Amino acid sequence: MRSASPDHAYTTDAACWDAVQRRDPAADGRFYYSVRSTGVYCRPSCPSRVAKRANVAFHASSQEAEAAGFRPCLRCAPTQPPLAERQAEAVARACRLIESAIEQPDLDQLAQAAGMSRYHFHRVFKAHTGITPKAYAAAHRASLVRGGLQGGASVTDAIFEAGFGSSGRFYAASQSMLGMAPASYRAGGRGETIRFAVAECSLGAILVAATERGICAILIGDEAQPLLDDLQARFPQAELRGADAGFEQTVAQVIGLVEAPRLGLDLPLDVRGTAFQQRVWQALRVIPAGSTVSYAELAARLGVAGGARAVAGACAANPVAVAIPCHRVVRIGGALSGYRWGIERKRTLLERERAQAGEG
Repeated sequence: MRSASPDHAYTTDAACWDAVQRRDPAADGRFYYSVRSTGVYCRPSCPSRVAKRANVAFHASSQEAEAAGFRPCLRCAPTQPPLAERQAEAVARACRLIESAIEQPDLDQLAQAAGMSRYHFHRVFKAHTGITPKAYAAAHRASLVRGGLQGGASVTDAIFEAGFGSSGRFYAASQSMLGMAPASYRAGGRGETIRFAVAECSLGAILVAATERGICAILIGDEAQPLLDDLQARFPQAELRGADAGFEQTVAQVIGLVEAPRLGLDLPLDVRGTAFQQRVWQALRVIPAGSTVSYAELAARLGVAGGARAVAGACAANPVAVAIPCHRVVRIGGALSGYRWGIERKRTLLERERAQAGEG
């Protein structure tokens, strides 16, 4: 093939044939290949059985392949956008349908709108968003409820405007959705009691806060006041109560975790986030001390195609430093990237973990 693509990686027949054998989706749109024995032409990632090399020719465009007398393959549809793009658009349509529907569409309706089978749509949706259609719908409704309550709507109005058919269904899910009673959330945490304490650790100032259900914040910084401001902004109407003797034991355990991360933290957490954030945070907690993964690798573990940026966003939203070890996520190649509590603290934590792992 002569200059089959503007991309230098596919300017030779050998390179194109290698891409076809690997069914490389990155080559889609860069060139096409025809099969003399079948009379069709395909995109490089076509899932059909690879033809004999002697029957294959390469083309710079679909028009060139058709001018040579070949017809488009029905299986890989080379005249349409790449499969990943078509699936992403189908998922986007499903998301818009979920967001605009008065009553939540069921899986069959969503799959039909996407032009897929029920099973295939469920798998594709989860691969692109990281969560199931049901979880996406629940997260969307939770967002609507939170927005309504923060905007001053009554609890009843917020419930029904978010699409809940009954208040009973909403209240059954309200704790996991809001992290507190709806009336308390509407009031910015009014009625909630959050115990907190600020101490010093080897990384600087550390604030530990907890509700009745568990630790809700571990914040680290250079000075105490910005940490207190951060906590206040999260729960503007909650009663913030200084530590008593019992809570100081909790703070001591958290500081012990900072100094020796491999020991882990045997305390309950009360962290609130979207369904996807919760999945990322859970995945972070199983990364062993002394180990790191890249954002792309963690996205792959979660089954999220191209989800490195979304994973990075969930790491940045983590409210409990070290206990949910977002410091163990790095760039491809091991380079350190942004860390909410400072790159040097991230470096220190990783070095400390590796040293302690070596001692063990």
